[in-house]
Amino acid sequence: MSDPKTLDVLGVGCNSVDFVYRLPAAPRADSPTAKMRISSHVVSYGGQTATTVAAGAALGLRAGYLGAIGGDDNGQRVRAELERRGVDVSQVLTRDAPNRFAVIAVDNQNGERIVLWDRDAKLNLSAAEIHPGLIASARVVHVDDEDEDAAILAAQLGRAAGLHVTSDIDRLTPRTGELVAAVTIPMFNEHTLPKFTGESNLHRALTRLRQSHAGLLCVTLGASGAMMLAGNDLVYEPGFEVEAVDTTAAGDVFRAAFIYALLDGAPPHEMLRFANAAAAISCTRPGAMSSVPNLDDVHSVLEPQIL
Repeated sequence: MSDPKTLDVLGVGCNSVDFVYRLPAAPRADSPTAKMRISSHVVSYGGQTATTVAAGAALGLRAGYLGAIGGDDNGQRVRAELERRGVDVSQVLTRDAPNRFAVIAVDNQNGERIVLWDRDAKLNLSAAEIHPGLIASARVVHVDDEDEDAAILAAQLGRAAGLHVTSDIDRLTPRTGELVAAVTIPMFNEHTLPKFTGESNLHRALTRLRQSHAGLLCVTLGASGAMMLAGNDLVYEPGFEVEAVDTTAAGDVFRAAFIYALLDGAPPHEMLRFANAAAAISCTRPGAMSSVPNLDDVHSVLEPQIL
């Protein structure tokens, strides 16, 4: 019997045109770095969810994207870049507005970055634009927290259809609790989870979250790796040591690789290890979508560790 699913992962969320400026050091208003010459600059393409599905496609997943792009040249470039990378863009919505953009300052010394962004309200996704049939066509639904009405409904529909629903939660809003409750696998960064749970210790934070959420609970730890609560078992996998040039898309790539390993049936520790490897590779490359690894890239990092 043929698989009725047409997508492995459907991403619902934001995209961006990124204006990336590499700097000799991190800028500070009260220091000599308050005024610096730019080392180099480039226009790149990213956004949390758009980068995640692009990374999923690079790993071999059938990936689709539901989001709004601007009617300007930047919006059309984002659509073309996603399509070029093998992402299904048939559900992309075009608005009479400029595309979302970000100015990203990257420290040449360690690859850390500062992101400044803006987005026209006309680009917001509404709940009315989330269709149950589209959600049900995927094996995994991935949402971010930019358009919360749409994200929460997409997650609820995915959960009701028996799908895995993953999330990118990197800020707190009055509706974060609703979003966390709607998804089946909430994925936090190391700064947001303690604020959400009121627990500074990440193990205790995950344990507290377990009281209200039965799914896999994941938190990314930057260069230190990632941690997950699977049932009541704490799983930790360290990060891979690399010379980072740009950390912009590390979290987005981690989530794509986590989804790949989840669908592949990997046990929890292997999910984290695979995702950590993919994220580490992305840190060695500049940009967002331009940094995503393919399956061979990830295995090239993992295989020496197996020996």
